[in-house]
Amino acid sequence: MSETLPDLRARIDGLNRSILELLQERAEVAVRIGALKKGSGIATYDPTREEAMIRDLLGHRSGRLTPSHIRAVFDAIFRASLDLQQTDGPYAPDGSRRVEPVSVGDTVIGGDRPVMFLGPCSVESAEQIGKVAAFGAALRGRAILRGGTFKPRTRHDSFQGLREEGIDLLAEAGRKHGLPTVTEVLDRASLAHAVGRIDMIQIGARSMYNTELLKAVGKAGVPVLLKRAFMATLDEYVAASEYIRAEGNRQIVLCERGIRSFDYRTRNTLDIAAVPLLQAETGLPVIVDVSHAVGRTDLILPCAKAALAVGADGLMLEVHPDPRSALSDGSQQIDLETFEEMLAELGLAPETDGTSPVTQPAETGGAR
Repeated sequence: MSETLPDLRARIDGLNRSILELLQERAEVAVRIGALKKGSGIATYDPTREEAMIRDLLGHRSGRLTPSHIRAVFDAIFRASLDLQQTDGPYAPDGSRRVEPVSVGDTVIGGDRPVMFLGPCSVESAEQIGKVAAFGAALRGRAILRGGTFKPRTRHDSFQGLREEGIDLLAEAGRKHGLPTVTEVLDRASLAHAVGRIDMIQIGARSMYNTELLKAVGKAGVPVLLKRAFMATLDEYVAASEYIRAEGNRQIVLCERGIRSFDYRTRNTLDIAAVPLLQAETGLPVIVDVSHAVGRTDLILPCAKAALAVGADGLMLEVHPDPRSALSDGSQQIDLETFEEMLAELGLAPETDGTSPVTQPAETGGAR
């Protein structure tokens, strides 16, 4: 008797139910393994064990599934099991989301309050970065000082950053004012100079697909801020983060910074839905770089409100003492007074004695 389409579909339905039953059983075992590891102080993520399981499965392969098919299926199973082990899933019983917090110095990203990543597009001088750091000191514990040092630019004749000198100036400003720091690296050489000086390493949008750099920052064992590439799908973005995780580093914060579209009114198109989607799928904190997403200062505040409304774990805002004199992207940077007003509007202003930190003179080194 020849098989019919309904017959085959019925078989598929039965197989699906059998597979689901086995997956649920596997999940229970994985959770028990996670509990034992936590009780013994062992890291739940074990890439060596995962690779050994894949190799064992490939050794028993027969049938139509290719090695790439088997890897894709079991990578998804391993990821789901790891999420269950670490957080019992991305959502708590009351339906609230869960993320795995990342600590950078005394600042916790993914905790109970949003973190501000503030600073200029580019570190230009000790005086410039010092003024921003002095202002940010009022937000100590919920702020990270940012600044571009190695600047990949579209045009070769654009300002490329102060490079190693910029890293040193950023690090000194952060130390002086008690703020952890973050900056972008482009390759192993810039990574080597930054590690030990800078508290958090940023992988920029242009480097999201640089798998060798992703592996290197994973091995470096420092907190990583991973930006989404201009045209990356969420699946590609998550896959990039897994290159870092595969090296044993789960100190990852994702950054939605807008994707390229056909409209010209904003620099990029802010994908606000990516925030809760990424949090649910990865369990990682997600912040929003509003400045790069819109490229216009008049849209920063409403879009910052939108980001916080959907649960972003922080905001990245480009802040410069004098945006008109900025050596890069001055049109999307806000000055200190505007930033102070924005913090108040967002309900994030620091508790002070009533004196604006903007008006306080900053002790800084000489301008470069």
